[in-house]
Amino acid sequence: MNTNRNAKIVATLGPASSDKDTIRALFAAGVNVFRLNFSHGTQSDHAHRHKLLRDLEIETGRPICILQDLQGPKIRVGTLENEGFNVQIGETVRFVPDGKDGTKEAIPLPHREVFAAVAPKHSMFIDDGRVRLSVTGVSDEEITTRVLVGGTISNRKGVNLPDTLLELSPLTEKDREDLEFGLNLGVDYVALSFVQRPSDVIEGRGLVDGRAGVMTKIEKPLAFDRINDIISLSDAVMVARGDLGVEIPPEEVPGRQKELIHACRMSGTPVIVATQMLDSMVSAPAPTRAEASDVATAIYDGADAVMLSAESASGDYPVEAVAMMDRIIATTERHHSYQTIVKALEQVIEPSAQHAISAAAAQVAKNIDAKAIVAFTSSGTTAYRIARERPEVPIISITPNLDIARQLALLWGAHSIRSADVTDYDQMVEEAVKHARADGFAENNDQVVIVSGVPFGVPGSTNNLRVAVT
Repeated sequence: MNTNRNAKIVATLGPASSDKDTIRALFAAGVNVFRLNFSHGTQSDHAHRHKLLRDLEIETGRPICILQDLQGPKIRVGTLENEGFNVQIGETVRFVPDGKDGTKEAIPLPHREVFAAVAPKHSMFIDDGRVRLSVTGVSDEEITTRVLVGGTISNRKGVNLPDTLLELSPLTEKDREDLEFGLNLGVDYVALSFVQRPSDVIEGRGLVDGRAGVMTKIEKPLAFDRINDIISLSDAVMVARGDLGVEIPPEEVPGRQKELIHACRMSGTPVIVATQMLDSMVSAPAPTRAEASDVATAIYDGADAVMLSAESASGDYPVEAVAMMDRIIATTERHHSYQTIVKALEQVIEPSAQHAISAAAAQVAKNIDAKAIVAFTSSGTTAYRIARERPEVPIISITPNLDIARQLALLWGAHSIRSADVTDYDQMVEEAVKHARADGFAENNDQVVIVSGVPFGVPGSTNNLRVAVT
């Protein structure tokens, strides 16, 4: 168990990291959550990786969290004449809903919902924003645009529509098939891509039906219009800076990132910062100084986790990238300014015994120099409430529910353990002391703070705080 940091590491599995030895090495280097990216690979590829992870979980005796990331409704152009062509600033380019071997006068865009929703002066970005267009006219059968930034438009390139609210389900037919496949495998979180509004999350939650946590990816600027509602419906949030950075100006991404982390921290919702964090390590053994600073900034902001994408999925140095991220996080959290910055966000303690006791646990642990806070939880809620306070000592989250133990592997500061349910105070103290010692958090005559609910095993009943000597 990694005890030298609080923020967690999410790593994507792919061609460079799909064998047993590499996955074990990634886990040993510090990965807490493994991401299966269903935009790439086959279902059998992901089933193989999932089995290796569950085998590793049994081997190590540690809960491993698995995140299924669905592709979502990506808008793409169709096939083009000569596989593509260049467009110049000021040229007129037209899109049509049907056809193939398109030209500048008739580029296939096989998404009728775009024709129904786009309006004059809306922006259209092609190929991650390399080509930028402004809509000048719309009908049921044609979208006319003017080129603002020229470049090459080629087959099947993605289209971003930052100003347009599309009447699209967040789940395509492929996503629905992949979702059922992933839920049957037993993934712990499902990430919904291109969420635009709260109803998208509600639709996803209905399909997941409690079989996994629902993670919302924020990559559409329109999501910010109802961001607090979206967060309140989500079990976790991902700041997906890839597509978000295409649809909003690059200079706005850092502010939006801070805004999202702040909102998630206030609500107690785990938040991941993702995309290109150590991108140069796809092909180099060390990151740039700017990338190291990028990871550190997310940690100073109080993110629960930071994520590796191509670095661990297809790069030349997957294990080294994880080890580097681990060192950056640990070093940042040890810096003398870290606690001051993280504590600068004053949490509003909700007027309930559950929240008051969770907040008090962090303060008591600091005042008596306790070595850990031990949270007994059946639903995970107690651990989430404590983590929201960003205490200065580790959180040992103990639950009898394996699914909850796996999900808590994502939570800031939480060292997740599955253990038999406790039924009385003496057993509670005995279990707390045992795990605090066994995992290296406490030695003889150290103190730990124990938080639980009475009666035991009742979800959401946090009402008891106790100090024990190990």
